[in-house]
Amino acid sequence: MPISIKLKEILKERELARLAGHRPNTISYLCSDNVDRVYLSTLETICKVLDIDIQELIEVE
Repeated sequence: MPISIKLKEILKERELARLAGHRPNTISYLCSDNVDRVYLSTLETICKVLDIDIQELIEVE
């Protein structure tokens, strides 16, 4: 069974959480494939921190 260490991703999530003023759990949730709801204000904050447009963050399937 292969094992992978996700420390790099975890540290990125924590840094984003710190910069955006959200809990690391919130950022981790948004990075998962199980997102079923999110506050627009949260997305707005993340976009500001990352200096991106909302179109770059959201993908319609």
